[in-house]
Amino acid sequence: MDNPPRTPGKTTIAPEVLLAIARLNALSVPGVSHLSTLPGDVNQLLTRGTNEGVRVQVENGVVYADIYVVMNSDVNVREVSRAIQSRITRAISEMVGMEVGKVNIHVEDITYSSEERN
Repeated sequence: MDNPPRTPGKTTIAPEVLLAIARLNALSVPGVSHLSTLPGDVNQLLTRGTNEGVRVQVENGVVYADIYVVMNSDVNVREVSRAIQSRITRAISEMVGMEVGKVNIHVEDITYSSEERN
């Protein structure tokens, strides 16, 4: 007796998953010191920690991300920014199969070691 054909179910991705993917991939890029807080975020106290430095929107199944980073002083900002964009785009595409429209990088600050400050 043959099994009847099955209809595939629906998969939904929680926004927190996209935030985590973007955050972890941004932090994994050499030259990124840490993520900055989101500028002008009214709900900052309520959401602090989980999406710090990352804002993600999904429109018609396409992901748009804004990443707020603090970089190390000894890096090429343009190269690091492109590496962040590439890693996040690839990770979202491969892990959840969603199209990525844009990944905007906002360099909020540069960190200097104590030796560089003197």
